[in-house]
Amino acid sequence: MNRKPIYVEIPIEAEMDDLWKASQTPQLHEQWDVRFSSITYLPKRDERDPQEFSYKTKLGFGKSIEGWGRSVGTFNGKDGSRTSSLHFGTDQAISIISEGKGYWKYIKNEDSTITFLTQYDYKTRFGKFGTLVDTYFFRPLIGWGTALSFDVLKRWLEKGEAPRSQYSRLLSNWMLTLLFFFVWVYHGLVPKVVSMHPEEVAMAASLLPPNLQASSVVYAIGMSEILFGCLWLFFPKREWLFRLQILAFPILTISAIIADPSTLTHPFSPLTFNSSLLVLSVIGLMMSRDVPSARSCKRKR
Repeated sequence: MNRKPIYVEIPIEAEMDDLWKASQTPQLHEQWDVRFSSITYLPKRDERDPQEFSYKTKLGFGKSIEGWGRSVGTFNGKDGSRTSSLHFGTDQAISIISEGKGYWKYIKNEDSTITFLTQYDYKTRFGKFGTLVDTYFFRPLIGWGTALSFDVLKRWLEKGEAPRSQYSRLLSNWMLTLLFFFVWVYHGLVPKVVSMHPEEVAMAASLLPPNLQASSVVYAIGMSEILFGCLWLFFPKREWLFRLQILAFPILTISAIIADPSTLTHPFSPLTFNSSLLVLSVIGLMMSRDVPSARSCKRKR
């Protein structure tokens, strides 16, 4: 199976020395690179020797993968560009990666930006099974993680926002995404499509003209809610989904109260429930305007 090396490229407006320091100093590198939990340089016997280092990636549940690396050389071009070549691997049997090689390149541009790029490839364990897992799951995942990390580094150097703050905002954004996916799909599927709850039918009947069948309308609304919920996972511009909800939740709340004013006394009133979702939508909109993304990077030469 022909596998392409992982390639990631991004322009960064920064000084060459600042970018070099942020990417070549272990204490700084481990802050922005989501692929590593820690990086440690090992002492050299001679200054001319390649720089060896160890790294650790936490997997959760007390498990981690530890590996080794070696910076096999750097090159400063006449045009001010720099290159750092790496040889890396791990002896742990649980790692799908056994050994790999790659490089980082720093290219000065005329517009005062630096094109920061990497290309690397690796050998896998577990035979054909490992090849399949790598091709369809792990390689896309680690490529995405590399691109996301590059965008975090770019924002750190250009805007001064610490990587930890960026990752916290990204995590919060994804938590809201999964919450709204669950809320819309559940409320469309369970009470409307699957069980056709009597209260849903009665509420629809109170708002519809007599010639429309309430159960059919409830079913259509349920399917629409399921589709909208799925958009939260696949639609890239979530800012528009937050905007739509900010408009929709007040309308849905007023409609529910008009259809059945007694719901105001229920334990889970549409007023409090939808108000909570409205506030979360406003918070999500504010956070979604500047979230790091792997889409900011070029992934092919």
